[in-house]
Amino acid sequence: MARIWTHGVWTVKPGHEDEFVDAWRAMAQAAVAEFDPPGQPMLLRDRERPTLFRSFGPWDDAETVERFRAFIPPYLDRIGALVESLEIFTLDEVPFDG
Repeated sequence: MARIWTHGVWTVKPGHEDEFVDAWRAMAQAAVAEFDPPGQPMLLRDRERPTLFRSFGPWDDAETVERFRAFIPPYLDRIGALVESLEIFTLDEVPFDG
C-alpha cells in the first residue's frame, strides 16, 4: 500500500532561521511521539535561498494525517511568528516499478 506524504514549503523571516529549525524540530518530535509515523520527518534547507525550507513526512493513511493536522496548531502558532509564508501539500506516493 502506497503511503501518504505531507509536505510544507516554509519561507522564514530573515534572521529567524535557527529559531524556526528549533520550533520545527519540537513540532516534529511531538508528532513522532504522538503518531509513530512509518518514517522520520525531514526538513531540508535551500542552499541558495537560506530562508526557504521544505519539510516532508510519511503517513500510513489519510485519517492519521487529519489527526496530525488537528494536533499541530499550538506548534504552528509559535512557528507562525517566524515565517513569511507556508504552503502545505498532501501527496500520494507513486510506487517505483523499476
